[in-house]
Amino acid sequence: GINAEYGGGTTDQSLMEKKIEGVVAKISELKDGEMQERPLGEGKILLVKEAGKFYAVGHKCLHYGAPLKGGSLLNGTIRCPWHSACFNIKTGDIEDFPSLDCLPTYEVRLEGENVIVSADPKILHDCRVTKFMHKKQNDEEIALVIGGGPAGATASEVLRQEGFKGRVILVCKEKWLPYDRPKLSKAMTIEPEKIFLRNQKFYSEHDIEVLLETEVTSLDHESKTAILSNGSSIRYTVAFVCTGGIAQNLAFIKGSTAKNIFTLRTVNDAHEIVKATKDEHVVIIGSSFIGMEVASCIVEKSKSVTVVGMEKVPFERVLGYEIGLAMQKFHESKKVQFIMEDVCMEFKEQDGKVTSVLLKHGPELKCGAVIIGAGIQPATSFIKDSDLIKKSRDKSLITDKFMNVAPGLYAAGDVVSFPLPLLNNKSVRVEHYAIAQMQGRIAALHFLGKDVPCNNIPTFWTVQYGKSLRYCGYAIDYDEVFFDKDADGFEKQQFVAFYAKGEKILAVCSLNRDPIVAIATQLMNAGKMPTATEIKTAISTDGTSNQILKVALGYKIEPERKKVSVPVKTSVSPYFRYLLPTVVIFLAVVTFFLFRK
Repeated sequence: GINAEYGGGTTDQSLMEKKIEGVVAKISELKDGEMQERPLGEGKILLVKEAGKFYAVGHKCLHYGAPLKGGSLLNGTIRCPWHSACFNIKTGDIEDFPSLDCLPTYEVRLEGENVIVSADPKILHDCRVTKFMHKKQNDEEIALVIGGGPAGATASEVLRQEGFKGRVILVCKEKWLPYDRPKLSKAMTIEPEKIFLRNQKFYSEHDIEVLLETEVTSLDHESKTAILSNGSSIRYTVAFVCTGGIAQNLAFIKGSTAKNIFTLRTVNDAHEIVKATKDEHVVIIGSSFIGMEVASCIVEKSKSVTVVGMEKVPFERVLGYEIGLAMQKFHESKKVQFIMEDVCMEFKEQDGKVTSVLLKHGPELKCGAVIIGAGIQPATSFIKDSDLIKKSRDKSLITDKFMNVAPGLYAAGDVVSFPLPLLNNKSVRVEHYAIAQMQGRIAALHFLGKDVPCNNIPTFWTVQYGKSLRYCGYAIDYDEVFFDKDADGFEKQQFVAFYAKGEKILAVCSLNRDPIVAIATQLMNAGKMPTATEIKTAISTDGTSNQILKVALGYKIEPERKKVSVPVKTSVSPYFRYLLPTVVIFLAVVTFFLFRK
């Protein structure tokens, strides 16, 4: 069973009597490495066969409900095809985020040719397991978690899961409980209650004290003292800095304080942007993910949307020129306009509101609202300087592989630079949701004496006009990008891109080619990713990278894709190359003389 409030595989007789049991398959119906969704009672389970053994787990991902049968399986783990959450098939435990809960696991036994699964009806219905959490037993020890984002929320839970019995104080700047922030730029009108990671009842039951609308204004590591915005102070045992970033507001540009200039970081920001851009000419400064996601959300109800970017095409720094150009054309088909390789010089205002944007090279843009999507700055200014605390040039906190900054001080999420194994432990800052959760977990574990390094491959996704682009890895510095796509793959918004430095694949990006990125994430995590040459050869020979990745993974998943008709090169021994025609000619001559007689 698993370490959970509702655990799969329990042998408690009182629960056994209540279990649902049924034959879900014949042994011969599943090949090794195969996953199938099967009915059980009024619910469903995912039946998995790996290394000759059968496992039964929950059938859907607990992040946003993706069917796991379409994911990838490797080394006893299933990875979600949508957002790359990963679960252990034996225990249901989380191996990688963004899911907060574990998969349920169910008992499996074989009788003759039958595969029989039994499950608790409640677990089968809920299809999720929340790990057991220890209760507070003393007030002397204090774990201060600063920041209510994914890193802070996860660190708070892991402290309780792994046995910390002092006080856990979670300090949240906003008036809302921790929520799913990436949703804000994809569903801008959403109400915060619908995207809470946990409700207040959860935090109360597990003795996690949540301080809303509160900030730490000063943190002195040497005295282990934090001063709060409400004037109180806390002497802590350990502190976790998970404050994320502050949206860049381009304060150096004249007019940047006008009322109708917006950045997107909070629920209130999202709602204000939607209201302010309706029936207005809108200028978006910045052509990366926040800016482009906002453009896709508001263009229908705005008079016009113009994106101003410094690069040649949107997303160029992260995704490269070809994908950036394809995404620009996609947005243009939805009536978004672009002015690229330009910068804003001034926000002209009247009565405290921007009326136009002056560019360095381009035309003056009349507008009724401006959205700035120019990235973030790590929120670390409240931390008192110390010889033990190291900051990088962007003011992020430098940590080791266990997210440790200094004795008794940890950091996680957008606020840190950490050694990334994929880049030979080069220190980088990765602004991805799931990696922030993993770092929060690793920090909490290390404080409790469990050394689990941050080795996971970063993943992220973006949704624009209902299309989901997925990415795994980290490739800012690469030699080439090569593609697995049809000739019209960009026009159809269906492709896979591989980012390589030498022979090493640093990242993989896909659009409408699930579960390729999930498979690539598994392979990169396991050190089994084929080389650039091997993948390019496979694409040239087979017309797709699907087969080589499946072979590397050890099982087959067929993404829905129209096969490309390409000539297949065959390698034949020179001996047989000349022998075969000779034999054919000889047989033809013999046949001729036989029939002649």
